[in-house]
Amino acid sequence: MARSDLAQVIEEYRGTIDAIVTGDPEPQKRLWSQRDDATLANPVGPLVVGWEQVKEHLDRSASTVRDGEPLKFESIAEYSSGNLGYNVQLERTRARFGGAEEMTPVSLRVTTIFRREDGVWRILHRHADSTAPRAIQSDPEPR
Repeated sequence: MARSDLAQVIEEYRGTIDAIVTGDPEPQKRLWSQRDDATLANPVGPLVVGWEQVKEHLDRSASTVRDGEPLKFESIAEYSSGNLGYNVQLERTRARFGGAEEMTPVSLRVTTIFRREDGVWRILHRHADSTAPRAIQSDPEPR
């Protein structure tokens, strides 16, 4: 069975994540949709909407990390149909954050949604959160 064109883009995307953990957001920024409905929800910072905010958040995030080691990816699921596709994976790395000298291990569970725009797959949404266990906090009052 031939690899899908989305699978090839996911492989390229993984290389851009390796660049992010060394402080370089530029390769990943080239893969993102530059439309107003692009969204990014990373563990660092708030959920952002729209290409301008996504771009700024990628720059900020990459500026806080250095000396990252290439990630190990564990693919959980991947699917595409028509102009939409998604990838669910675990991402593991070590890096130095802020002014810290010690390497910190990071393990994230990530869902990325891709959309074909003008014949090219683009990242439309990325959501990542830590796999580290933590207590669930509930709002004291419903909204």
